[in-house]
Amino acid sequence: MSYSQFTIQKVVKDFDLTLIEQGNIFESDWPTATLRDRVIYPSPYLAEFITQNYQLAIALNTEKARSELLICPMLLAVREFHKNQVSLFSGEEFNVDPEVGLNGTCDFIISLSPEQLFVKAPVAIIIEAKKEDLKGGLGQCIAAMVAAGRFNQQQNNGNVATVYGAVTTGTLWRFLKLEEKTVTLDLAEYLLPPIEPILGKLVQMVE
Repeated sequence: MSYSQFTIQKVVKDFDLTLIEQGNIFESDWPTATLRDRVIYPSPYLAEFITQNYQLAIALNTEKARSELLICPMLLAVREFHKNQVSLFSGEEFNVDPEVGLNGTCDFIISLSPEQLFVKAPVAIIIEAKKEDLKGGLGQCIAAMVAAGRFNQQQNNGNVATVYGAVTTGTLWRFLKLEEKTVTLDLAEYLLPPIEPILGKLVQMVE
């Protein structure tokens, strides 16, 4: 079994999770509106790249095109914002506990470490929804977040309390967080463009 085989129902049952929905999952972490609703302006290069390639990604309508033309550039912007003090992994094997299905490939992993040769904790998870089905990608994302939580605890002696994740089609984004046994799912789906609100939330995930 692997992350991609988990549905929402299965991951909640297998790992005894509580799933709640909330208007803004960053509200309790950043109590002031200035922080939790941050707008991060992209570099001129990113803004131009997304603008020029958005229609192409939609026209090609493949997961590979959306990944290369929309998702990856957004994540590279997060790395740029943090002055390359975070690392980005694409298509990385993330085998944490194969006995319970916490193994397989993660579409994207962001590590709060500049180390680019291997994944270091703490990490956040980004899953590309298959067949443009955001809801269908939630189970996979939550399973990978459970694995990330265990990975973070193992490497940081239990000092990392929250794991963030996102599911995206490239044009739509939905954000989640895991705290112990509680998964909080943002009620909103964020449409790209505009770039700024989504980039702001991605930056918050790794702060």
